[in-house]
Amino acid sequence: QVQLVESGGGLVQAGDSLRLSCAASGRTFSTYDMGWFRQAPGKEREFVAAIRRSNSATCYADSVKGRFTISRDNAKNTVYLQMSALKPEDTAVYYCAADVGVPILCRYSRYAYWGRGTQVTVSS
Repeated sequence: QVQLVESGGGLVQAGDSLRLSCAASGRTFSTYDMGWFRQAPGKEREFVAAIRRSNSATCYADSVKGRFTISRDNAKNTVYLQMSALKPEDTAVYYCAADVGVPILCRYSRYAYWGRGTQVTVSS
């Protein structure tokens, strides 16, 4: 089992950058594939990015490709989401998620473990 805690959210202006962090408990972080999702008010939760346990592969939603970068530091039990060129439509609560052996990195949403989220607000 793993517990996830997101941090780094805040209020920024359009065009700014922000880095989210997701700290995981436990000693088996390196066995988990990790994902970032977001949910805007009145909308369904959507996939943002994901990364394999070994840093061997990443995947991004088309809406963030080229602007967001997912990375992880297995020694620190942390996954990051570097966000740049932020837009007002990026405003949402951002969640990290973990699971073992995600079958299709870009399309999977049934992660076993979820954090509580961190709010990102981008003003125009």
